Amino acid sequence: MRTFDEYLERLCSLRPNIHMHGELIKRDDPRLRPAMNNIKLTFDLAQDPKLAPLMTTTSHVTGEKINRFCHINRSQDDLLKKQEMTRMACQRTPACIQRCMGVDMLNALSVATHEIDQAKKTEYYPRFIEYLKYFQKNDLVGCAGQTDVKGDRSLRPHEQPDPDMYLRIVEKKKEGIVVRGAKAHNSIAAYADEIIVTPTRALTKEESDWSVAFAIPADYPGIHQVVVAGAPHPRKYLKAPLADYGSCHSLTIFDDTLIPWDRVFMCGEWEFGGRMALMFALYHRHSYTGCKPAATDLFTGTTALVSDYQGVPTAQHIRHKLADLISVAELVYGAGIAAGVKSKPSSSGTYIPDVVFCNVGRRHAGMNYYHEMEILCDVAGGLVGTLPYEEDFFDAKTGPLLNKYIMRKAGVSAEDIHRCYNLASEMVQGFGGHRAVAGLHGGGSPIMEVIAMLANYDLESKKKIAKNLAGIKT
Repeated sequence: MRTFDEYLERLCSLRPNIHMHGELIKRDDPRLRPAMNNIKLTFDLAQDPKLAPLMTTTSHVTGEKINRFCHINRSQDDLLKKQEMTRMACQRTPACIQRCMGVDMLNALSVATHEIDQAKKTEYYPRFIEYLKYFQKNDLVGCAGQTDVKGDRSLRPHEQPDPDMYLRIVEKKKEGIVVRGAKAHNSIAAYADEIIVTPTRALTKEESDWSVAFAIPADYPGIHQVVVAGAPHPRKYLKAPLADYGSCHSLTIFDDTLIPWDRVFMCGEWEFGGRMALMFALYHRHSYTGCKPAATDLFTGTTALVSDYQGVPTAQHIRHKLADLISVAELVYGAGIAAGVKSKPSSSGTYIPDVVFCNVGRRHAGMNYYHEMEILCDVAGGLVGTLPYEEDFFDAKTGPLLNKYIMRKAGVSAEDIHRCYNLASEMVQGFGGHRAVAGLHGGGSPIMEVIAMLANYDLESKKKIAKNLAGIKT
């Protein structure tokens, strides 16, 4: 397994292909570092002997010890440990642990490639296993490239005026396939080792050119990344871990990119486009049942701390709001546990979490994210929006006055109150707005969970219950 320094050394050797603010930047650009610190956690925590049973495991293909963020889930316990690991790691950052995207893609490919081989007599699964060995041996960080830019949402891929609105195969060569298009909202692409691409939706017979999956180094020729970065405001005086973390997202453009055949995991099998897309979404929504409870843990803790500092921790309306937050966190986490317990092995032996419980948990988290922000904003009051600038607290004239008038409960220092409100302010505005969009749309927009739930839920059995009690003959 790698250390963060080894990861960083390799990353900085990659070809510059990242564009930000009209500049072509290298991967050692300081604007990327807050987001990369989330990845640092995944390496550092794996080196902690106390956390080794959770952060590491044994590869089922090599028998070697690996980081769990490179692992294929081979049992119910694997899924439960992955969820527990995700919550634990995400409690250490105000952003997102991010590395789950790569491992969720690996698990999706381990299911779908085997199913394609069984139906089509192809050889994608053995090819994937060789790639998996390479990925695990080098302890790589993967980016999930799934969401297409989609163009006119009322039209299918093959109906678009510009066929590149969905990534597609434009040519097949002896060396591999040539692809063109773009993948949007690619978190961590700027500091990933590999970009793993799958279709974004179910496809039709006319859309075999859009039925493509592959993995490629993030700096591969023909790949351009246009990146946006977000992070909490840096602290000049009141240094805090909050400001050490951030997020980056890429519009990843494939400009007639040649993908070698040994990196291709789907090429024209349109019948499996939807299956491959849904597999990634399912694994990623299961990961959300770990990371979103951790995000709610932060809202719960901050809301409780604010109420303590205000001297009203026992006020009934505040206790009810805390109960709302606790309910969100633990119901989402409980849905993830249920999804792991009720998981079933696929034909490749990779365990698939329960579809309904995964989507129920993810939907519950997404529906409540803005409500969690509202609760914190309500309890904290207007100061989260009007907190004076940090420098003014350290100015010779205004500092003593601000420290006098920010005081709340006796026994709590002005500095601690200032620190607490800095945190609350970032969570409901500033970086909090950045995180809220991910809280709602990450892993698929809310409508996608509804579609998945209704497609997999046994409504007929519920109708039979109603008919039986109503005396209606079936």
